[in-house]
Amino acid sequence: MRGIQIKEYVKGPLDLKVTDLPDPVPAKDQYLIGIHASATNFFDLLQIAGKYQHQPPLPWISGSEFAGVVISAPSTLPNGRTPKYKVGDRVFGASQGGYATKVAAREETLKPVPKGWSFFEAAGLFVTAPTSYGALVTRANIKAGDWVLVHAAAGGVGLAAVQIAKAFGATVIATAGTKHKLDVAKSFGADYGIDYTDSTWPDQVKKLTPKGRGVDIVFDPVGMIDKSTKCIRWNGRLLVIGFAGGAIEKMPLNKVLLKNISIVGLHWGAYAINEPEMIEPVWQGLFKLIDEGKFRGTVFTDKEFVGLESVPDALKSLGSRGTWGKVVVKVPQEGQSKL
Repeated sequence: MRGIQIKEYVKGPLDLKVTDLPDPVPAKDQYLIGIHASATNFFDLLQIAGKYQHQPPLPWISGSEFAGVVISAPSTLPNGRTPKYKVGDRVFGASQGGYATKVAAREETLKPVPKGWSFFEAAGLFVTAPTSYGALVTRANIKAGDWVLVHAAAGGVGLAAVQIAKAFGATVIATAGTKHKLDVAKSFGADYGIDYTDSTWPDQVKKLTPKGRGVDIVFDPVGMIDKSTKCIRWNGRLLVIGFAGGAIEKMPLNKVLLKNISIVGLHWGAYAINEPEMIEPVWQGLFKLIDEGKFRGTVFTDKEFVGLESVPDALKSLGSRGTWGKVVVKVPQEGQSKL
């Protein structure tokens, strides 16, 4: 197969190289997947530089999220279970080694490609969509009539959050740093857009809400919780999704007491260890929204990335904050041309 192997940590994505590598040998409980599309993530940038919380022993193949076709399936699974997928099935998922033409993956890290979706659309679904659904639905108990503020609304988790909030009957205020990104957020259903490079954004948010009371829920993948307390209403919920802004926030807790608000964390990746029984309900909820046409793929389409050789450029674009949604690389199968 072909893939991007990390033998030593690199300074940046442009140092990554595609090489010929042995095919992965699936363990007894693993499937072998032929990858047709690979999605990029910020944690890929951290991992190739040795700065992520999960660093496999060197050498390893980079990338995680993918969509493709089952090449081989396990004969049986633990406890004598019959494998869910068969050779030829279209699947998406996440497993270390997504920047390659083939990857080995366990069944719990795979889902079926939704009906009518391409590999390109499905590749970026596995990490972002359940993060946003788990936050808004499982953690914040979103309901019809809520006002929801989504920060970095044109990002991968942001566009997922916008669609999920709208599907549940909420009014959505999106923030982003450019007009183009705000237009993208609105095209996915956001009711209002505010540029958060303008320091008055909390006041602008409050003015939009009924009687200036503030929003019910804040969805924050950036690190803007402290400022968001200025525009949250009594009993509001602030969701800590991540720190894409770079700095990990510290804040005075008197604000939490005075406004009777909750700051709620969401670590979707740790549900498999700590609360595995909650994973399937989240996916069932998401697939229901997809079937109802209320959730669509969030793939960045301003520029096309084709072939593993374009992964460095895709990651550079992602890191420069010039993109929106999920940046996905189309991976032609071995023997196919890029055209």
